[in-house]
Amino acid sequence: MRESGSDPLGDKAGDEISKKKLDALLAKGEAEAGAVVQSAVEKFAGQLAAVISRFLRQKTWRKTERIIVGGGLRASRVGELAIARACILLKEAGTDIYVVGPIHNQPDEAGLIGTAHLLTPWMVKGHDAMLAVDVGGTNIRAGTVALNAGKARDLSKASVLDIEALRHRDEDQLDRDEAVKRLSGMLKKLAKDAARNNLRLAPVIGVGCPGLIREDGSIETGAQNLPGNWQSSRFNLPRALREEIPRIGEHETMVVMHNDAVVQGLSELPHVEARRWAVLTIDTGLGNARFSMRSKKKPKH
Repeated sequence: MRESGSDPLGDKAGDEISKKKLDALLAKGEAEAGAVVQSAVEKFAGQLAAVISRFLRQKTWRKTERIIVGGGLRASRVGELAIARACILLKEAGTDIYVVGPIHNQPDEAGLIGTAHLLTPWMVKGHDAMLAVDVGGTNIRAGTVALNAGKARDLSKASVLDIEALRHRDEDQLDRDEAVKRLSGMLKKLAKDAARNNLRLAPVIGVGCPGLIREDGSIETGAQNLPGNWQSSRFNLPRALREEIPRIGEHETMVVMHNDAVVQGLSELPHVEARRWAVLTIDTGLGNARFSMRSKKKPKH
């Protein structure tokens, strides 16, 4: 539109226009501006439907019954419309899949709450809350997650009590080590606040992080949107956090880390009814994970 001599969205670059602004333009802006946003929604929906179709052709995604959609895009009206339109396109194409959303928890909190499902019950038994981290391509969030296991053993009542955030995407000079140091500072502050409020913190930090996470906590691929080189063979985020926070209360700190899409998907665990389901997280990048529920019935043989 700008090349043709008239840009109804103004002089800002496209990636500098907030989701809130796009929502407003779509709802009550000038007709031409609204039409531009609607066109972008339609194009994005078509691309998303194509991506989902390709996932469903993968062997590991076959027989998927539900797809839960999370991530920051889900929190906007333009995002909701794009996802809903993708669902319609899939149905029109005859795809037997039901795309649902939004994810039950607010997107900024789902990545924190999901870390509780990485833990076995004994890790949190006798504790009120835990520290959690959600490393994203735009923000790094740390929070205190109230487990509320006394109210619901499946952690469906878990909630975020406090949250700290570092928007690293806006800081060009921020490197990896400084980002980790500031993250550790946020976690220490949360731990002090929890102690002040007489919360019994589990000696565990749960972390969701982009990329393919190896068993030792190192990142193999997929961390390109983070500040600095997080895929270095000399860097290990769980180890770095343990060095900065060696103890929580009277116990040594344990750090459990998994892919951020997996973690956000696990936050949905108490609510999902499908046997085979998946999660897509749409934010700075497109995250995905596919889950199969274990049968609760014992084999007859």
